Amino acid sequence: MIRGYSDHAANERTFLAWVRTGIAVTAFGFVIEKFDLVVPTMASANSTDPARRKLLEKLSGPLGRYDGLALIIVGIVLIVAAAARFARIGMWLDDQQDHSASGIRAELILSALLALTVAGFSFYLALG
Repeated sequence: MIRGYSDHAANERTFLAWVRTGIAVTAFGFVIEKFDLVVPTMASANSTDPARRKLLEKLSGPLGRYDGLALIIVGIVLIVAAAARFARIGMWLDDQQDHSASGIRAELILSALLALTVAGFSFYLALG
């Protein structure tokens, strides 16, 4: 029997949830990057209708080159931070002494950054 198995299992479930979130953010970044590659091509192919071309160029937006890349980097950072947190919490669970929950600050900051990123992109898409 593993001592504290339920705690280790909860730590692993939390780790996997953060990894899934990181993968989803990275995948969304790839989608935005690919979309940004397709939109200018569509705009140049439809050069006969200036109104439609202007609309397609507007879809690309001023952040066209960096928004997808930023999400890819955020997703990778989430996965790395999840792995570091998983290892740290695993060591704390095996240790006999008590530890404070001061490490929760990093998780709150990552959650807030992710929420702000999603809100920013949602606002950007709603106004675009």
